[in-house]
Amino acid sequence: MSTSEFQDRRTSRLWQREVAERLVAGHGVIVAEYFEAGCTRLRAWADRPQASRLLAALEDPDRGFDAIVVGEYERGFCGDQFVRMAPLFERLGVQVWLPEAGGRVDMARPAHEALVVMLGARSDLEIRRVRHRVIGAMRAQTYDQGRYLGGRPPYGYRLVDGGPHPNRAHARWGRRLQRLAPDPATAPHVRWIFTERLAGRSIAGIARELNERAVPCPSSADADRNPHRSGEAWTLITVAKILENPRYTGRQVWNRVANDREHPHPTSGRPAQRANDREDWVISANIAHTALVSEADFLLAQARRAARPTADGSVRRYHLSGLLVCGVCRRRLESHWVHGRAGYRCRHGYTSARSRPADAPRNVYLREDHLVDVIVEQLVRERHHVGVEPAQVAAYLLDNRLTVTCDAHGVGLRLVPVV
Repeated sequence: MSTSEFQDRRTSRLWQREVAERLVAGHGVIVAEYFEAGCTRLRAWADRPQASRLLAALEDPDRGFDAIVVGEYERGFCGDQFVRMAPLFERLGVQVWLPEAGGRVDMARPAHEALVVMLGARSDLEIRRVRHRVIGAMRAQTYDQGRYLGGRPPYGYRLVDGGPHPNRAHARWGRRLQRLAPDPATAPHVRWIFTERLAGRSIAGIARELNERAVPCPSSADADRNPHRSGEAWTLITVAKILENPRYTGRQVWNRVANDREHPHPTSGRPAQRANDREDWVISANIAHTALVSEADFLLAQARRAARPTADGSVRRYHLSGLLVCGVCRRRLESHWVHGRAGYRCRHGYTSARSRPADAPRNVYLREDHLVDVIVEQLVRERHHVGVEPAQVAAYLLDNRLTVTCDAHGVGLRLVPVV
């Protein structure tokens, strides 16, 4: 059962159990259940909670069963998954029974092999066809209607009633639309952030004053929707994300982030996310909710954040800016251009304006290209799926709210969640 929010778990389990029992009647009995809920069939078995449990059980010589019975092919497999797993089942001496095959699947029979290939293609096609229709509908609803399509409301907004549901069946059931409206408690802080940024204030200065004034950060202001975050303080990334969110102009925006349902996050098990390019965003044609900043001021704020050109007109880009924390003093590393390369340094609060004590820790300096290599290596080792280009690594860290802690030698990198 992949869509746990829209299906009844008990009903789905019962009909699949009934099909499985009818299939093996007179041949055996069902002794264990592995019922997957809220997990797409696109994932490999090793990445599905219940399927991975079943794989582990298969390796046990005392497992207590000799066959796997699937209530429906699409509940268990997609694409060529069955074909690729067939050698494993054969090696472990486990049969697979499918209702579409009328019983045990024998891959040595050409008819069964062709059936499995056909079922896999049909299962994959079903997903892609539904996805195409849903994405098309969501694009139209965002662009033409400015409809709120779910998710957490941005900091500064709250959800209010948006009127009757346009689908008459949903309306009869009492479902209503929702829309964004300014939150009296947090909207003033968003307006202040944009005002300060337009006045030339740094992102660090904005975050520092918010913390000094004890303004609750977004994850603290909406703790129920952010149980996975500490909610302790404002950070540079939090302020930067607010400044670059076009929804504060009153436009509805969709598809800023894509969910990778085939590769779950290694710790949460939820679909991994990646940022989409700006040209892939869908922005409503008309104003959909009350703006907290004008479009003109929003564009000016983006210009404030643009990379500054050098004397020769070129632009120096620091992809990991704001994402690196010093392991010695816990300060953010500052961007530093040396020998034609991007790098990052931390002087632990000391500057050339005052002398350093003799026992002061040595400065930290790390090259960006070396950092990217080490970060990618650690992410891949921890089963994250990330590109190797600096921009891809930076986007992945931002999307997953991660910073990198570095020591003075550039080793021992440790990923820690951003507040």
